[in-house]
Amino acid sequence: MAINNPTKKYIQTLKAQYDSLRKGKESLLMMVDDAEIPEAVYNSNAIENSTLTLKETMKILLDMEVSRDVSVREVFEAKNLARVVGYVREKSQEKELDKELILLLHQMLIGAINDKIAGRFRAIGEYVRVGTHIAPPPEQVDRLMEETLLGYTSNHGAYFLDKIAQFHLEFETIHPFNDGNGRIGRVIINYQLQRIGFPGLIIRDREKKDYYQAFGDYRDSKKTKAMEKVLVLGLMESLHKRIAYLKGETILTLADYTKQHNLSGSALSNAARRQKIPAFREKGVWKIPESFIY
Repeated sequence: MAINNPTKKYIQTLKAQYDSLRKGKESLLMMVDDAEIPEAVYNSNAIENSTLTLKETMKILLDMEVSRDVSVREVFEAKNLARVVGYVREKSQEKELDKELILLLHQMLIGAINDKIAGRFRAIGEYVRVGTHIAPPPEQVDRLMEETLLGYTSNHGAYFLDKIAQFHLEFETIHPFNDGNGRIGRVIINYQLQRIGFPGLIIRDREKKDYYQAFGDYRDSKKTKAMEKVLVLGLMESLHKRIAYLKGETILTLADYTKQHNLSGSALSNAARRQKIPAFREKGVWKIPESFIY
């Protein structure tokens, strides 16, 4: 199910504003991106049931000690994913998404965690299951990935978020790797977005239920609407955040904004979640430009 025209027009408006404001402010955008890396890493790993908190993730990425014993694996998962996120941002303009790039990203993510499976698709005898979904046998992975990549790169008529949602659903259904499929899949979303001039987005652990439901809808009936909605909301939030910084806005927490204007906190929070207002999250806290008139 394709994203509707009013949503497309709104995203187009935000993108035009973003492109106009960003000229000459590349260093500011880089700061915003860098500050967001721990949040992106924390949420992607949390979706995969990492026990690290956001604060612990931030400390690990700064090579600081955390106040409890954490597994070496989780430390590597945080550091490796941060490296992949940074690499994707730097390299997205260099080449179209292809098999070699996906394998390289996986090598960077899983290397030093499990070198036996890093940087390669599942081999004969390596089967995976996600909940009740049994992924295609390893003998089919190469062919299915080739078909999925070809479908994405050759589909020039589809709306970009429809294409990215379809690719992500197919990628995770194939589950080409023994480990790291979810994290690589979410990194690929940002590679695809950044390649066409959009900022990356964060799929948050708090929205995991909706995110997982999107896979269920696709596997049960090939419906893509739920995943499209996840990506639309994530991209709008990312654009709202960057536009606020590029404008030099005074940024308030949504709670403070609500108090200042004597508004309903629940109504504002609901509007933020639906991206009906230019709100965005930092460290899990909703924020909004002070100048916004509700």
